[in-house]
Amino acid sequence: MRYLLFNPLSGHGNAEDVAKTYALTLAEPSLLVDMTKDDVASIVQGMAREDSIVLFGGDGTLNCFVNMLDTDALVGTVYYLPTGTGNDFFTDLKAPVESEPVEITKYLRALPVVKYNDEEKRFINGVGYGIDGYCCEVGDAMKAQGKIPNYAGIAIKGLLFHYKPCGATVVVDGVSHRYERVWIAPTMLGGYYGGGMKPAPGQNRENGRLSLMVFHGSGKLRTLMIFPSIFSGKHVKHKKYVDVLLGEEITVTFDESRPMQIDGETVLGVKEYTAHIR
Repeated sequence: MRYLLFNPLSGHGNAEDVAKTYALTLAEPSLLVDMTKDDVASIVQGMAREDSIVLFGGDGTLNCFVNMLDTDALVGTVYYLPTGTGNDFFTDLKAPVESEPVEITKYLRALPVVKYNDEEKRFINGVGYGIDGYCCEVGDAMKAQGKIPNYAGIAIKGLLFHYKPCGATVVVDGVSHRYERVWIAPTMLGGYYGGGMKPAPGQNRENGRLSLMVFHGSGKLRTLMIFPSIFSGKHVKHKKYVDVLLGEEITVTFDESRPMQIDGETVLGVKEYTAHIR
């Protein structure tokens, strides 16, 4: 049996149609599963070793899946076909095409955990904290109004007018660092987030460590000049303003609460988070 799990809210809302079209190409029996309505955990628990799952959605769908059940205990094989808007996980895999599902079973094992506001979640790409979380907050508000957010435009307006940096203390594997005027402080498992940004260009999701990038100390105009280079990873050349720290456990504490995003899903009012490899 092949279980086709789709998120109807993903991307442009076409995940269900893509899943149904894919089902028509299969010789084996298949079952369509709506991740927003069906009991995914119970369905997956009933899988046999020869069964498989195909996930249709984006990075948020993957995050939802890995937090719905214990992915370390999965007995079948998991494939993924991206239908989201950013698809950063797929980009990180450097898969050749987006028309065929790719196997991702091994990437769902022993995922890192982020703790915040007395909650805990696994993540598959990264945890954003600062202006990236702010962009997600504003983008969510625009979507609620039926508008299509332009995240680059949101970031530019935020840098110039609306978002205010603050001081932060970070602790990486027990070593403390203090920064002032912190604009962004994401912790990454993968190489990409935010629709193609490369905050920690040297990060490899299979090296057993996380990467924290801290963009700090710069004024508005300097930040605006450097910020676009995050998409190429060249921002790390600005060593006066950008630090990249590697470790197994990372705690970031801002002096004031800020919005955070976990694989693109927004969390408001976060003053501290701790991410660690399990």
